[in-house]
Amino acid sequence: MTAPNLFRLPPAAKAYIRDLEARASADAQSIAERDAQIAELIRRVEMLEEQYRLALAQRFAPKSEKRRDRVFDEAEQIAETEPADEDDDLPGLPETGLPDVDPPESGKRGRKPLPANLKRERVEYDLPEDQKACPCCSKPLHRIGEDVSEQLHVEVKVTVLQNVRFKYACRHCENHAERTPIILAPMPAQPLPGSHASPAIIATVTAGKYVDGTPLYRMEDVLGRSNIPIGRGTLANWIIRCGELHYSRLYLALRQVLLSQSLIHGDETTVQVLKEPDKSAQSKSYMWCYRSAQDSAEPVVLFEYQPGRGQEYPKAFLDGYKGMLMSDGYAAWRTLKKATHFGCMAHARRMFTDVLKAQKNKPSPRVTRALEYFQALYQVEALAKGELPDGETRVDYTYRLRQQHSVPLLNAFKEWLAELAPKVLPESLLGKAISYCRNQWLYLSRYAMDGRAPIDNNVIHAASGMNDVMPTPGLCRVPRVEDAQSGDAPFAIARLSALSEALQEDKQGIGRFVTRRHNAARIGVRECALLDLHVGM
Repeated sequence: MTAPNLFRLPPAAKAYIRDLEARASADAQSIAERDAQIAELIRRVEMLEEQYRLALAQRFAPKSEKRRDRVFDEAEQIAETEPADEDDDLPGLPETGLPDVDPPESGKRGRKPLPANLKRERVEYDLPEDQKACPCCSKPLHRIGEDVSEQLHVEVKVTVLQNVRFKYACRHCENHAERTPIILAPMPAQPLPGSHASPAIIATVTAGKYVDGTPLYRMEDVLGRSNIPIGRGTLANWIIRCGELHYSRLYLALRQVLLSQSLIHGDETTVQVLKEPDKSAQSKSYMWCYRSAQDSAEPVVLFEYQPGRGQEYPKAFLDGYKGMLMSDGYAAWRTLKKATHFGCMAHARRMFTDVLKAQKNKPSPRVTRALEYFQALYQVEALAKGELPDGETRVDYTYRLRQQHSVPLLNAFKEWLAELAPKVLPESLLGKAISYCRNQWLYLSRYAMDGRAPIDNNVIHAASGMNDVMPTPGLCRVPRVEDAQSGDAPFAIARLSALSEALQEDKQGIGRFVTRRHNAARIGVRECALLDLHVGM
């Protein structure tokens, strides 16, 4: 059938046909635009659902990341329970001869013995004399041994130290001189001259508040039960005056020790502060944390409160530092031009675990493969912490393992991320994880070039949930000068948590929170630093 000859149609019919064609073309364009809008809305809905599932997981799911001797095992768990049926052509990990890490020994069940270093006080129980006869033949009994059991015993007592200083005078001068010199025996310098507080009670109050999280009003109640009338204002002043007289100098000295070390970890987290000038109570302030390497011979951890998150704060604290600086991808850290920057591999890995938590159905093989790369990299680190070969230092052994195993893994991972990036929606969680790794690759991979450098910032990381170094937002009160002097209850709120891991690292030292003034007239709060000190006591 031949096409109709439109030239023979009347002009009105031709005009009608042209109108229909224009309307059809416009409708097709409108349909295409609508389809594009629908596709965009579908992508947006999927992104929002992804973020919603991630938020649910972050709020209600366990926050600690399960590890086997620092080797993450999500990829193995997924492979065992959720076999992949897509992307079967994903490239495998390079074969570097990486040996398996021995699984950690399972902990023994049952009651653990009491620490052997605790002093033992022997309490003996003997039979009365009238019972030391045999119930069978009434002959005398003789001791054949003893049964020993142990109980943990704590005695809490408060005493008053009477500092008695003897006075001496000269008999000869009393009788023959115009005046008699009186010599008073000296006593050790006190942290708060003229105060009733001994060093022990000051340490107890400070540790109770900043390590154990006990508010001062509860300490006031505890003392009150022993009929010791000391108010919370007095307790607060003990902390504040020590900060003004002693802790600030100690803080500065420890900062110099920290800046002299070859590696510093840095991180920041939000805190809430009340009664801060020109800021609402709901606004964010920040606690910046700086600490030495995990295996440092002089471990130091310092907190510094700042009202913001600008680059001027780490610049001021680390002014002139030329060593290695481990941090996350926040740009403020990168402004320190003289330092050698390292990126946190755990932070990059956590972005892929967030993708895993946010997925609707079974895990994507792409996410699984990325986690396999991270697992292999951490497996190298676990091997590096194992038994040293003869004649090789820890740094050299770590460097050799990284060059042999980590470098090929990193190179293959980088190439795979470059191939995967165009295939993934940039706004999705997976796209953001890939983009973060690629943008931070220089810093993430640099650790393999130095056996002293750590692979991640987990020793200090604020949000990892794998340690207790950085404080997280919550309720803990840091006294303001004005409130403490007036004895009022309200204090500025800023959360500080115990640094239990740092205390465990230095078993011969004493961990203390040190509070120092930070421009009280301007901010009205206290900087807080937890110091892990080598103290010979």
